[in-house]
Amino acid sequence: MAKEIKNTEDPKREFAFVFNKINYIIMIAGIVLLALGYILLAGGGSDDPNVFNPEMFNGRRLYLAPILIILGLIVEIVAIMYRGKDSE
Repeated sequence: MAKEIKNTEDPKREFAFVFNKINYIIMIAGIVLLALGYILLAGGGSDDPNVFNPEMFNGRRLYLAPILIILGLIVEIVAIMYRGKDSE
């Protein structure tokens, strides 16, 4: 005597995304900030290892790029945690 297992799920249940459109827009903004920070961080090396290149220690690489990367990470956290106004 086998027991009949009933399906308790509603077949007409609507599919809902975890994030809204605004979350994805904020995520893209964070990715752009991260990419820009890493692009500004790149470079500054020397072709000849015997020659010192002071461009490695300019303000763009020491201050601007890390600030942009940290801001990008903060924007990504905000994008994940943001909960828009409920329309219901």
